[in-house]
Amino acid sequence: MTDSPAPAHDLLLLTKPGCHLCEAARRTVAEVAGELRIPWREQSILDDAELERRFAEEIPVVMIDGVQRDFWHIDPDRLRRLLTA
Repeated sequence: MTDSPAPAHDLLLLTKPGCHLCEAARRTVAEVAGELRIPWREQSILDDAELERRFAEEIPVVMIDGVQRDFWHIDPDRLRRLLTA
């Protein structure tokens, strides 16, 4: 019996329109996720009242498997470590 590959992480970037930090975070997430071949998605907190209430002061936010793992300035090395651990 062979081992099947581990399932990919659920990688979500929370953003909002007009956020300059979100632009940089989008580039970082796209680069690291692309390297690791991990799909990711982006969601605006303005589309969900609960997300807007919870993360209004911390955007952008990286969520991995439903857990907030980073915010504001997304460090590519940290993100890489989190996704390969």
